Amino acid sequence: MLIDLQDGELVHGENFSLFAAMSALEIMDPKMDSGIERSGYNSIEEAIEDGVAPVPLSLDRTLDVQRSIDVMDHLFSCEATWHKGHTLAQTVFTCIYLMRMERTSSHAVLNSFCRTLRATCNAIISVVSTARTHEEEDLFTMSFGLPLRDEQDDKCLSILNSVEETISRQLRACKAQALSKKKTLEDLESLQDKPDLEEDYCRSLLCRLRFRKHFYHVVMCMRKPHGRGLELARKHVASCLNELSLTLKSQEFLKSQSNIMLQADENCTTASGCQPVGFDVSLNSRLLSPAPPRAVKVLSWSNAIRYFEKLLHDLDVICALSLDPVLENVLHFTVQFQKSVPDLVPRAFLQTLLVQDGKLYGQNLFSDVISRALPLPDIIGDKEFQMNEFVVQLGQLVVNLLKILCTNTAWQRRKLGKSLQDWSTVSIQLELALQREFGETRNVLHHENMCMRVSKQLLIWTQEHAYWVASRFLTLGFELDLYSPGEYCMVYWYMYVVFTKLIEKMQLRVLASNETSRRKGKKKRDHSKDSSRDMTFSSCLLLQCYVLLSEGLSMMLAVLRNESRSFQLPSIFNTEQERFMQHFDLLQKARVPEHISYYSFKESSSRAGITDLVKYNFFKEIQKITPSLRGSFASEPEKLVELRRIEQVAEHNRIALNIINQVGPGDPSLRVSFEFTHHPHFAVAIVKRS
Repeated sequence: MLIDLQDGELVHGENFSLFAAMSALEIMDPKMDSGIERSGYNSIEEAIEDGVAPVPLSLDRTLDVQRSIDVMDHLFSCEATWHKGHTLAQTVFTCIYLMRMERTSSHAVLNSFCRTLRATCNAIISVVSTARTHEEEDLFTMSFGLPLRDEQDDKCLSILNSVEETISRQLRACKAQALSKKKTLEDLESLQDKPDLEEDYCRSLLCRLRFRKHFYHVVMCMRKPHGRGLELARKHVASCLNELSLTLKSQEFLKSQSNIMLQADENCTTASGCQPVGFDVSLNSRLLSPAPPRAVKVLSWSNAIRYFEKLLHDLDVICALSLDPVLENVLHFTVQFQKSVPDLVPRAFLQTLLVQDGKLYGQNLFSDVISRALPLPDIIGDKEFQMNEFVVQLGQLVVNLLKILCTNTAWQRRKLGKSLQDWSTVSIQLELALQREFGETRNVLHHENMCMRVSKQLLIWTQEHAYWVASRFLTLGFELDLYSPGEYCMVYWYMYVVFTKLIEKMQLRVLASNETSRRKGKKKRDHSKDSSRDMTFSSCLLLQCYVLLSEGLSMMLAVLRNESRSFQLPSIFNTEQERFMQHFDLLQKARVPEHISYYSFKESSSRAGITDLVKYNFFKEIQKITPSLRGSFASEPEKLVELRRIEQVAEHNRIALNIINQVGPGDPSLRVSFEFTHHPHFAVAIVKRS
């Protein structure tokens, strides 16, 4: 009996469930059915016998050079596609020349290029596997039994250098011939058969080979321990960018030599627009046993160029890192770096630089990193401090924090929320130990011993970083678009509470630092610590701006909710309290901060009125603080940009508040919306009248 299936219908047994549907295979779907896009070849050997990957690529020497460049360009696009999270088997290793490298031994240009590419891929896999940031793109490091390494790959650079030198001599001879207008190519074998095209083909090949060489050097230099290769890596990054620009310039010449109807640039995977020889996308489909093959769209050549330009700029930023052992500076750098939305590869390089052998940059014990952050006499290297149970735990928490900050934004937020429980647990254990050993004393005493002071400062430092993690967790929600406008009020209220607690802990640390300085009496003044305290004071003022913005936005939204019934959360699926728990459950479980609940928010927001909002005018207060910060941040352009953004948000919201006050928040003609036009985390009120 034949039954016709309509779209959306499914053949299944009686015990089939929605849970089982997650493992179901859909026939004729290219993402699920590995056989739908199979070519006519059952093996690589069969494809080679059919002439899919000829060596040489053509008996016509000019066409051979053209096709070699096309293969290089398509591999370049495949490499960028692999970096974006697809598998090696479906990208780079769709190239039959890479699968059977020994066949290219007679073709020096292709052999040297492919060997260096393979060695680079192998090195990048090693870096990403070490960093373990590939959990988010779990197919990235799977080799599927592909030929990723060969004994000859160690000599890839010497082979490439030899080929580069040969083509460079040819290019110099072409230039000399053009100047003297005499034949000077008699002692050199030309690349191809058209003398008038020789120079352009030499340039096109050289920029691609040199990019491959310099990119390999970048990867290898950045893998050196303790950041020893960073300075040299920057030079190779600059060379890579230069070769990329030359590669882009070669596109016009290569297109002029292709005798085909040109495709749109967004679809071409080569500079010439020609389809490359030697590739078959389905030959490796049988190797993809862990999961059905995904439909892979290889990045266009122009998009691949843009990807590598961004990748190299990101790597250059990492190479420029000063290897400063001050944790606050490391955290600031990592957060700033993530603002450029780096891809997997640069994030993996950053993590392997920051955490090596359980040390910061492979040089500084994390116990010493923590001791530097404490405003106490020098205890760096103190064995008793290093072996302290709490210091060991905190050192591991810092390691985990740095690794988390190198993951993508979604993973980062999820893991930060879960790590809060660990920070909170250590904080509670420290507080209990302090009470057990020294009683309930909380104030700084003149007669307290070193052990008590260390314990107190360690507790303050731990609590401060717990609130820092919480603030990062909350702000990342805006970057991920997790909050709806109706939830902004509770989010900004929670941010206000967390930022306030964070300032309290920072101020306690500053007070303790001042107390330590006072105890030194007339000893020689430490100017580096003085400047550190000044920067901490400036950071507190910047945080105060965040507090005022959060409180002002929270109150403005609460007023609109109370008096105009806008930005409410009517839902048949969940209540406002349930949404509160969905967003802040991880913070509530970690008790960050303590004694804060949905009822605290409800009580605070229900009392908000337009009179109080105008009276305290939080946005105007910000404008009083920012001028004093400009001088402090004069040498830090990133913070000056942040300061300007804060000023713009404050100014626009101050004007919006005045309009709302004049019209009346309960006026039915009033229309208020919020947009993130000036800052990614703090919204600007847009006021209109219907």
